[in-house]
Amino acid sequence: MIVVTTPTGQIGREVLDLLLDSPQATGGIRVIARDPARLPARVRAQTEVVQGSHADPTILKEVCAGADRVFWLVPPTPLADSVEGHFRAFTEPLCEAIADQGIRRVVAVSTLGRSVAKNAGLISASLAMDEAIAATGVHYRALCPPFLMENLLGQADAMRDAGAFFLALEEDAVLRTCATGDIAAAAARLLLDDSWTGQEDVPLVGPDDLSPKGMAQVISEVLGHAVRVQRTSSADYKATMLRYGASEAWAQGLADMTDALNTQGFYGASAPSTPESAPTDFRQWCEQVLRPTVHP
Repeated sequence: MIVVTTPTGQIGREVLDLLLDSPQATGGIRVIARDPARLPARVRAQTEVVQGSHADPTILKEVCAGADRVFWLVPPTPLADSVEGHFRAFTEPLCEAIADQGIRRVVAVSTLGRSVAKNAGLISASLAMDEAIAATGVHYRALCPPFLMENLLGQADAMRDAGAFFLALEEDAVLRTCATGDIAAAAARLLLDDSWTGQEDVPLVGPDDLSPKGMAQVISEVLGHAVRVQRTSSADYKATMLRYGASEAWAQGLADMTDALNTQGFYGASAPSTPESAPTDFRQWCEQVLRPTVHP
């Protein structure tokens, strides 16, 4: 039995689709969803659905009963009053379930930056999640992407209407990227493989060595009109998140993450590309995902 968390989220939805399409997914699939009505009809028909949050120990215990594999992702919650507390609130029930339910393998979405990132907000909290899960002794794979290409989709309107997107990152420094589809493919592959053991990171770094300015050039060519990147500050980023309703702690966590990316460089040129596990390049993603979003 495979448990899939966040089945209505960007990555979880893609993982679930791949599992449902695979003849290797024997033993059944169980999902946990706050709102099962948001699940596609085929998911409700072909999986066991448990309603609730995977931060709820009682619900997670129910979901994990009889399961041996878990896809794990801590969802972003901008209203959280503590970044570290938010990650702990999800991770501690999982660690209890691993100990009590006989789960053998966990595949989780984490991040690059292990042994490098310091005081990095959400990134530090994610890496602490890995350490807690690994301490249980479960067979574990931490999927470690850098900047997600899909982070740009929220600025599709600005690209179309203002010819710009905004990043609080160095404009001329290499920014490694990864498409969520490659994360989902790696997760599904591991969930369907019962031969691996131990605990390892799985870097998922796309084949590009583009800076934000280079990304803007590719976007311009794919969209057919000029799009520039405009540098903002981490303080501006924090203020924007506060205006959109994020808590002070969450907004500060994002600002701290941005500062760490700029000063510590663990999403930069020093991170080797891993095209065998993250083959989607930025132009391909722009053509297949960004352009239909900007110009539906």
